[in-house]
Amino acid sequence: MKMKLEVSFASLTFYCVLLSCVFAAWNTKDYLKREHSVVKPYQASGISIPFWDFTGSVMITNSHIRLTPDLQSKTGAIWNNVPCMVKNWELQVHFKIYGKGKDLYGDGMAIWYAKQPLTPGTVFGSMDYFHGLGIFLDTYANQNGPHNHGHPYISATVNNGTLHYDHDRDGTHTELAGCEAKFRNLDHDTHLSIRYERDVLTVSTDIEGKNAWQECFTVKGVRLPTGYYFGASATTGELSDNHDIISIRLYELEVPDEKEEEDRSKIAPAAAFFAPPRDHVDDPPPPMSGTKLFLIIVCALLGVCVCVIGGVMVFQRSQDSSRKRLY
Repeated sequence: MKMKLEVSFASLTFYCVLLSCVFAAWNTKDYLKREHSVVKPYQASGISIPFWDFTGSVMITNSHIRLTPDLQSKTGAIWNNVPCMVKNWELQVHFKIYGKGKDLYGDGMAIWYAKQPLTPGTVFGSMDYFHGLGIFLDTYANQNGPHNHGHPYISATVNNGTLHYDHDRDGTHTELAGCEAKFRNLDHDTHLSIRYERDVLTVSTDIEGKNAWQECFTVKGVRLPTGYYFGASATTGELSDNHDIISIRLYELEVPDEKEEEDRSKIAPAAAFFAPPRDHVDDPPPPMSGTKLFLIIVCALLGVCVCVIGGVMVFQRSQDSSRKRLY
């Protein structure tokens, strides 16, 4: 009798596990969307990646997808070729940005949810005046004006096709929010989470090697259409870095008791704090360094001395000439 009970209990446990697996497999909420994800091993055949296209200097290895090498003037991008019809989602990006530069490096990387995939441009390797959401991981400070912030810097922009990304201002005129994040040249893994749930955008990081998310910023009132594409792009200029993608995972979030009120495929990207276009205003010149000021003062003093000595010599010669005429 005892043996039968043990067998029955083992059978019951097995069936419970089996049923939970079945229900988990059929549950379409809060699980990995493989058609919008890219994980190792990347290559199915040759150099192709299922559901993803790439352009520019992209190099695919067994351990990472390199958008740009640590070389000047490189641009690379990888884009999902399946439109996302999920309304509430979380995108987790495992990335690595590093290079030989200790003080100067750049330019950075962007994670996209945009209408126009595979369109090269001036915004971290992708197009300006885009439609959708851009999350920018900026490693080089271009501006020296009053809106300065530390770098590396993570920021978000929602664009309806009318906003220009001002590189000289590091996009501060059009950003929704941002935070400083020291994610470059780290020995441990670095991760970024972009969570979009009920029109709330939350960006978090895991860059301290603690396997825990730390909130970067949260913005309410963000409206994003369905049917756009996920992507990642990077660029280098006179300065450079390796910009690597290790994995991208998209999860559909379970949002209970949500009523569909509108067709999200037909709305335009917008935000409660949507910034209007602004004219570019040049930054004031940077303050003069002490060394430069010292050299200018020395040169000015030398110039004055030369003028004084030259004036004295001319005066003496004129006096000598006048004496000779008198004799």
